[in-house]
Amino acid sequence: MVNIDQIAGLAKQIKGSIRETVGKAIGNRPMQIRGIADKATGKVQKACGDMKAVIKKAM
Repeated sequence: MVNIDQIAGLAKQIKGSIRETVGKAIGNRPMQIRGIADKATGKVQKACGDMKAVIKKAM
């Protein structure tokens, strides 16, 4: 079962990838760093959502 944290985390990862790529392409280092941070935040949020799903399934 998919929950909101999994979806939001994946969306943040995608947004971060786009921001990082655009930042790299135009030579905007702060934008690139924000993209990397967004990707990391998204991975953590998705992992939390995955864990919630596992716990809910186990109960």
